[in-house]
Amino acid sequence: MPIKIQDALPARETLENENIFVMTEYRAMHQDIRPLNVLILNLMPTKIVTETQFLRKLSNTPLQVNVSFLHMASHEAAHVDKTHLDTFYVTFDQIRKKKYDGMIITGAPLDFIEMEGVDYWEELKMIMEWTKTHVHCTLHSCWGSFAGLYYHYGIKKRDHVPKLSGVYAHRVIKKNSPLFRGFDDVFYAPHSRATEITAEQILATPQLELMAESEEAGVAIVKSEDSKQFFITCHPEYDSDTLKLEYERDLAKGMEPQMPVHYFPDDDPAKPPIVNWRSTGQLLLSNWLNYYVYQSTPYDLQEEN
Repeated sequence: MPIKIQDALPARETLENENIFVMTEYRAMHQDIRPLNVLILNLMPTKIVTETQFLRKLSNTPLQVNVSFLHMASHEAAHVDKTHLDTFYVTFDQIRKKKYDGMIITGAPLDFIEMEGVDYWEELKMIMEWTKTHVHCTLHSCWGSFAGLYYHYGIKKRDHVPKLSGVYAHRVIKKNSPLFRGFDDVFYAPHSRATEITAEQILATPQLELMAESEEAGVAIVKSEDSKQFFITCHPEYDSDTLKLEYERDLAKGMEPQMPVHYFPDDDPAKPPIVNWRSTGQLLLSNWLNYYVYQSTPYDLQEEN
């Protein structure tokens, strides 16, 4: 949360130049406060695990957040009990007339499949179009990023073989962005994907900004110039054992996966991973929620657009 100071305090300019968020008395007096309404479109088959990962990050902030979960009506989920979906999830038809402060579109295990080949692609396109007028700010995660970049900007993904799996170092490009307040110049985050886009594709699209990248893993964070859309190809929300469980799953399937890099100490799967991305995930989601949702969303959502 911001620190509130007098409008003319000399330290104000110094703090702002250091990318410290301050709020003047004038702004504080004119700011209305209410709970944020955030919608999560959960495309992962492991619904409960993904719910927990994102809720953990969203909950560790002073903001009050009302979270709703959305699932695709055009896709039959095979890895979650129908009762769970009926109890805790809504479909697009149930909420299409509502407006939200923020939305998260999660990843999905859809490597090597063209977007048009995804069984719920038409419904997803409808939802992504709807976000333009009914969501103040949308964050796309991993496969959700590739889907969003393709739909909104025509940027096509390409296969990455072998699959990226591991914890990678990333360089912050836009160091003065509020998204990176509290970040080190280099941060770590997991990747788990066999899909990529290139920095050249992003830089060739004037409406987009390349925010962070990895020498090994490539493009990591992109946002639209108007800050209404964020695209995150890494997984800072992952638990300590997520990559381990994925690796063991693929081994059991006889897929001969490569061991996640920079993950197991001494590259020994018998040793528990040491987490070096937890603070990154917390800062990233908290900064997004605070600076790009809470600080800019209208008090009355009906005023949006």
